[in-house]
Amino acid sequence: MPGVGPRIAVAIAILLISAVTPGQEQVRAERLHFLVYGATGKVGTHVVDEALHRGHFVTAVSRDPSRIRQRHENLAAVAGDLLDLQSVELLVQDKDVVIISVRGIVGNSKDPQDTLQRIAAENVVNSLRIIGGGAARLIHVGGSGSLEVEPGVLYGDKIPKIFLPKSLELEIQGQILTLEYLRTVDDVQWTYATPAKNFTNAERTGEFRIGGDALMEDERGKSRISRADFAVALIDEAENAAHIQQRFSVAY
Repeated sequence: MPGVGPRIAVAIAILLISAVTPGQEQVRAERLHFLVYGATGKVGTHVVDEALHRGHFVTAVSRDPSRIRQRHENLAAVAGDLLDLQSVELLVQDKDVVIISVRGIVGNSKDPQDTLQRIAAENVVNSLRIIGGGAARLIHVGGSGSLEVEPGVLYGDKIPKIFLPKSLELEIQGQILTLEYLRTVDDVQWTYATPAKNFTNAERTGEFRIGGDALMEDERGKSRISRADFAVALIDEAENAAHIQQRFSVAY
């Protein structure tokens, strides 16, 4: 650049390279390949959108891939079943991050060990163990019932059972068991991500707090996070690997 000193020229070049046109996808230096279970759910849809927005590759999984409505050159929609270990073993191959965001009860069981989230975590962990070194990281989305309202006291235990449908009570217990299970796993890189008490449909702001085991509230005593911002926190974690073998929570 004529008439411009070398340091200034380098600074200008960096600014030009890093500039992003409004609405344009952010492309990271390292593109990750995500496998997203629960991709058609309210959280999963935002996770897929956020990962694509940042320039990553996404394989979105559903038992019915036609339900995956997004269209993108970096997106593949595939059929898969978390209860089918052979299917899981195949899909986790050659991925960088596996995200599980599912809920439900298998069959008519009354045992929280038979919740989909609990079985899913174990099936994915066992599949990643087969791969060994170089296997994907697991990020599991767990419910706020597993957060502590005071040391040693879980939010799920404080909810009056009279207000809880039995199926939801089982799902909360299943998420608690999932966290307990993952905390016994030391040969697979896992992270347990927990939203605030209440999800909202508000827009993405990119501004939130990251915590640990304690349920966080804002200055008005509200515990909330939008699904869009929770997805931001999940992809941040995937990119930065700040909570390996840990649980983190997200709230405003």
